[in-house]
Amino acid sequence: MKFLKISLLSAALLFGVTSCKDFLDVKPGNSVDANSPISSITDAKNLINGLNRQMLSSNYYGRNYILYSDVKAGLMTVYSQGRGLDALYSFNQTPTTNSFSGFWSTIYSCINQTNLILEKIATAKINYPNINFSNVEGQALTTRAMLYFDLVKLYGKTYTQDKSSLGVPLILSTVNYNYQPARNTVEEVYTQILKDLKEGQLLLTKSVAKDPGYINYYGNLAIQSRVYLTMADYNNAYSTSKEIIDSKTYSLYENDKWTASWSSMFGNESIYELSINEGEADLGTASLGYYVMRRLGGQGGMFYASTDYINALNEDSKDVRHAIFGRDEKSATRMGAAYKYLGSTNTTNALPINSIGDKGSNNNTAVNIKVVRLSEIYLTAAEASLKKAIPNISEAANLLNEISKRSPNLPAYTSSSINEDVILKEKKKEFYSEGLIYWDMLRLNKSITFDDAFGGLNITTRPATIDRTFAKTILPIPLTEINANPTLKTQQNPGY
Repeated sequence: MKFLKISLLSAALLFGVTSCKDFLDVKPGNSVDANSPISSITDAKNLINGLNRQMLSSNYYGRNYILYSDVKAGLMTVYSQGRGLDALYSFNQTPTTNSFSGFWSTIYSCINQTNLILEKIATAKINYPNINFSNVEGQALTTRAMLYFDLVKLYGKTYTQDKSSLGVPLILSTVNYNYQPARNTVEEVYTQILKDLKEGQLLLTKSVAKDPGYINYYGNLAIQSRVYLTMADYNNAYSTSKEIIDSKTYSLYENDKWTASWSSMFGNESIYELSINEGEADLGTASLGYYVMRRLGGQGGMFYASTDYINALNEDSKDVRHAIFGRDEKSATRMGAAYKYLGSTNTTNALPINSIGDKGSNNNTAVNIKVVRLSEIYLTAAEASLKKAIPNISEAANLLNEISKRSPNLPAYTSSSINEDVILKEKKKEFYSEGLIYWDMLRLNKSITFDDAFGGLNITTRPATIDRTFAKTILPIPLTEINANPTLKTQQNPGY
């Protein structure tokens, strides 16, 4: 796919008027040309398929967005600089160098494609009044909300820090290539996110039936619970997460099933997975899994688990989450290489690694990205139950214990031992290499200390410990965007 770096329109805005079919340069079997009108539910869902493939770019859910969170949260560390993306770890980012502009261009491209889908659905509803497009329209609205939620976290201060500060430009329709919008505030972006989510919720069918690879009613609620938690709206975070749990549509993995869940698709915990099919947008050795595995044959080993993370997991030798780790190159006993996104744990000393991915094939890099799992919803409900207007501390402990029991030798939490920090600790253990923790550290204003000693690194572009007052906790607006859109010139993020 080609992204034209010419303003926030970088591919995003031109995409809608001149090259809408680029995102289908390699067509999956269930795709449709984005230039064509839609006349059926199948047409609409196939446009969603194309959108989902865009979201699996290495610049987004395919790799960088997940690494961004875990590396900057201090869960991951660097053994040797220069292997790839270590600027994430050093915070050595400027508007011109290591700007990670791919986030901006890719996510806006996805937003513009979502706008195009919504416009096509609006036309189809007029042309085909007997066809009910509500469910697909609800998916598109929910996806747009998720896209803006991810984007504003990258470029704007977290909601609980300064909601009146600048977020990102809101673009809610396909526009001409020379459109030059200003940035909206963080609060304005969140208002639109919730508007899309609530409208999407009403359109999505409330059913216990799952829709693998697509956002359903409960997927919408899951994104809502994330947004409300980030806003510190604990009452709504609680109600949305509890509705998912109480529906019993999904169930937590038992301890003996947890490890195997990473070698299968669409398990009973998965609320929303993005599907990576073999031969269709598979990133190969540029995939997330390769970046966090042990270095072999000059591949992989970009990031390993930090010493603090390993120490936390080592509090219980029977913790089932040990199973997704293998030795890293520091020593034969340091288990810092992760294999969640290769389908199984590497047990060989040479490539190809000993894994069959989650599709029962030798292509272990075509592994689905688990965007939302039920474990997260339990932890959201636990924190919200602890902090809502009328707290229920015993319920919070019970919800947390449903996840903490993955460390069977550690004592269960009680009303006297549960607090914000232990919930966050359990979340770190559970969601290594899933891209959630940095946003929690920022919203809760926690200090992040980096494991520079692991690689003997001397990092001069950030302190050893930071919190959300450090200017580089958010990205700069790329200079290419500012040059093409002068409106942004006076709206660069502080510190850049």
